[in-house]
Amino acid sequence: MTPELQDAGAAKLAEFHARSGSNQASGDREASFGRILKLGQPDFAHGVALYLDDITVRFDGFRALNALSLAINVGELRCIIGPNGAGKTTMMDVITGKTKPDEGTVSFGSNIDLLRLRENEIAQIGIGRKFQKPTVYEHLSVFENLELALKADRRARASLFSRLSGEQLDRIAEIGQLIHLLPEADRTAGLLSHGQKQWLEIGMLLMQDPKLLLLDEPVAGMTDEETERTAELFLSLEGQHSLVVVEHDMKFVGELSQGWKKVTVLHEGSVLAEGTLAEVQANEKVVEVYLGR
Repeated sequence: MTPELQDAGAAKLAEFHARSGSNQASGDREASFGRILKLGQPDFAHGVALYLDDITVRFDGFRALNALSLAINVGELRCIIGPNGAGKTTMMDVITGKTKPDEGTVSFGSNIDLLRLRENEIAQIGIGRKFQKPTVYEHLSVFENLELALKADRRARASLFSRLSGEQLDRIAEIGQLIHLLPEADRTAGLLSHGQKQWLEIGMLLMQDPKLLLLDEPVAGMTDEETERTAELFLSLEGQHSLVVVEHDMKFVGELSQGWKKVTVLHEGSVLAEGTLAEVQANEKVVEVYLGR
């Protein structure tokens, strides 16, 4: 990772802590923005972006999630690892409204009960999800994909007669630069590499200015260079957004966790272990069920 990008990420993190009035590490619970909330806007005054409490999901008697409790702090970048079938995808399905749990509660901030909302409403209040397989408009250009993702009125009449403002054009350029695709703005998305399509989809999510990003195996199928650039991207987003990254690539997890951030291990629908990557890698239970010897 280049020193310049590391410095940029550190600067953005420092800016976040200055806004929140906290000098603590990423995702500290003391974060508070001191502003009046609009209707439907999550309250992050207590520093928690997402809280799952005793979530249980049953499928024909099988417990995909088993009394799962998990908290993600504001501005935190959390990696979640675990064997196949551990409940990682089901957890994301519950957060985004795709699956309703049999028991438990899910809160966004301290005031929004996600279990009362539909999938589209959850997306509108600031939760974005990226699936393993990139989903972009392959017949459109990179620029057009980002334009379609703008957080704006997309009703028929507005779309017919709207013109992009200077602010909107600047936003598209900003995101294009961030995802390393500004030079490819006029290129048809279908001609991009797999990794570039992944970045474009992440850029489309960022156009919506989400408060929480859920990223499911984002570097699967990427080259080593693309994986490193993706790590740089996520680290630059830390502090501005809360990120939950589900991943199997331990090298990538190591780059994101940087030796001190919390990593969560799921197994059989529950939290098996939490701690730094070194701590969970040394945990005998984690070694037995996931990492191997």
